[in-house]
Amino acid sequence: MAEFETSGVESPGSDGGTTEKRRRMPDLLTLIVGLVSLGIAGSGFLGRAPDLQAFDPRWLLAGGAVVLGLVLLLASMRRR
Repeated sequence: MAEFETSGVESPGSDGGTTEKRRRMPDLLTLIVGLVSLGIAGSGFLGRAPDLQAFDPRWLLAGGAVVLGLVLLLASMRRR
């Protein structure tokens, strides 16, 4: 059996031309959630829980609003 290598940069397109393959970037949100989950699991495994008494959940809401505003601003400036 012959093995085919698909690591090339160009591949034939449906119209006879060539199309460039793009390298996919990892999903940033999934990466962050995965790293946070890994940190929490490691903390639980070691028996060291962070002190959350000083944590105010309103800061999480405010931070989310700031991030959402920045995303909407960047999306409006993006060229089509």
